[in-house]
Amino acid sequence: MTTEPLTDEGHDERSVDAADGSNGAIPPGPDGYPVVGNVHQIMRDPFGFLEELRTYGDVVRYRIVGNDVTALLHPADVQRVLVEEPDRFERYLFADRGFDFAPEGVLFTHGDQWRSQRKVVEPAFTMERIRSYAEPMSAYAEELAATWDDGEEVALNRTFSRLTLRILTKALFDVEVDPGSDDEAITRAARLINEQSSSRSFAAFLPRWLPTPGNRRYRRAMAAYRERVDDLIDRRRGDGGDDLLSNLLHAETPDGETLTDEEVRDNLITFTFAGHETTSLALTYTFVLLATHDDVRARLEAELEDVLDGSTPGFEDVPALEYTDRVVTEAMRLYPPAYMLFRKATEDAVVGGYELPEGSIVALPTYAIHHDGRFYDEPDAFRPERWADGYEAELPEYAYFPFGGGPRHCIGMRFARLELALVVATLVQRLEFDLLSDPEPALSPGATLQPASDVRVRVRKDG
Repeated sequence: MTTEPLTDEGHDERSVDAADGSNGAIPPGPDGYPVVGNVHQIMRDPFGFLEELRTYGDVVRYRIVGNDVTALLHPADVQRVLVEEPDRFERYLFADRGFDFAPEGVLFTHGDQWRSQRKVVEPAFTMERIRSYAEPMSAYAEELAATWDDGEEVALNRTFSRLTLRILTKALFDVEVDPGSDDEAITRAARLINEQSSSRSFAAFLPRWLPTPGNRRYRRAMAAYRERVDDLIDRRRGDGGDDLLSNLLHAETPDGETLTDEEVRDNLITFTFAGHETTSLALTYTFVLLATHDDVRARLEAELEDVLDGSTPGFEDVPALEYTDRVVTEAMRLYPPAYMLFRKATEDAVVGGYELPEGSIVALPTYAIHHDGRFYDEPDAFRPERWADGYEAELPEYAYFPFGGGPRHCIGMRFARLELALVVATLVQRLEFDLLSDPEPALSPGATLQPASDVRVRVRKDG
């Protein structure tokens, strides 16, 4: 069916509730090809495709290789799906294409199994525990800065991936990863997960069971990833402790059971991937933006000098680092690591007057909403100062949601925000980066929002 785009005046500004009526209408959207649907448009320009979707309204339908997907482009709809009716829209992974990433982990389980796992991992993310993680965050960032020579060229995305993995495994699992073995197996698997799910590659839309070279590399990398995770588990299986890994191994669920070996492994895979990958990307984009905005860098340095006066930042310093927080917040608005969330309707629903039958795939495009001019002045500009004076309170709920929301919001949000503040504050005091790559890096949206190529910089050390 051919449908006409809306003008800007045609955007639906309503707040949606479950009582919306429908006359059996399906959402409008762009035409596609038989079988593959809109894959060619997504591959050619994934962000241009998001812009095109916006012209059809706030509830837009498109197709991906036999799957109907409905994109919800208004914060009110996002809030409904994530917060108001989370049981009606369960987390979705494209399992019909054989994507087998940690299916027994807290990221993709449902119902009682998910609730049991969430209770097991929650103690690792209390404020008391978060406070204890600050020391390795700052210490490892200091160590990294000390390893660089003045004038050295580095790939920020790869370097930050190793740093955040080291921080995470020490803080949450009390394990030091072995350079060249643990970290390489895990970070290589993370790269292949993103390559295999990149919207710019046709491989992302093919079943995982096809014997393509990419699928074979992916299976080998995941096998090595699982082997390394099993090694981490074996190192700690007989130990006590109150870290996350100990909780996974020994804590009892509400029905008196412990997690299965597969659940322990898949949760460790989930946290080692999602917990380090998203934070490393946020750091990468933050430093790209600082390297290209001297005024922001100068204001940030002034705050750090005033608050820290050259000292290593700690947990108690973070509340005073207000501008640092705004810099990180704005970087994650422009480059949300989790750039799109997917859910599946567990029963028939009506959104914006359009029918979503049971089983419908629902896309919540974080990136598109974060760049929507209805909610942000100069939406593509890097302006940390926009977050001052209670600005966020004036935004619609879920106009900003880099960590998701509702009962399944990212459980590591406070961990990540603390890590970002401490690492940024530690490194900015000690060095600067001269950007050698494109100041507006090409993006490759996959499982996370990756730069299409390494972000290379030259290190300059202060003093």
